[in-house]
Amino acid sequence: MDKRELTAFALEARENSYSPYSSFKVGAALLAENGKVYCGCNIENAAYSPTNCAERTAFFTAIADGARGFEAIAVVGGKDEIDSFCLPCGMCRQVMSEFCDKNFRIYTYDGEEIRTYTLGELLPESFKL
Repeated sequence: MDKRELTAFALEARENSYSPYSSFKVGAALLAENGKVYCGCNIENAAYSPTNCAERTAFFTAIADGARGFEAIAVVGGKDEIDSFCLPCGMCRQVMSEFCDKNFRIYTYDGEEIRTYTLGELLPESFKL
C-alpha cells in the first residue's frame, strides 16, 4: 500500500474524532506487516489526561487484534477542518518505538503534500530496555 492510500484511510478515520475541546481533529491509519490497516482517531476528555491520540488508538487497536509488526502510519490533522502537518507527540513516538524499528515510516499531510519521516528521525534516542 502506498502513502496516498494510507493517508486516505487516515482522512476517513479523522471523521470519527471526538474533539469538542480543541476542535483539532486527528486521524491515523497504521499499516501492519500482514497488510491490514488499523485506524484510529483522537478522543478527548474534559479532564485532558484521559485523552488518547489517534496514533495510539490505532496502535492499541492493532495490538489488541494480535498484530505485532508494522510498516508505516499516516497521520492527518487540523483545527476546524483545515489540514496541517500533524506530527506524533512524544508519547505516541515512544509507543511506536516499543513496536517498530527506527526505519518505521510516518506520513503526514497538509491537504496538498505528504511528507515522510522515519521513527529514527523523529525519536533518535528512544527509551528501550
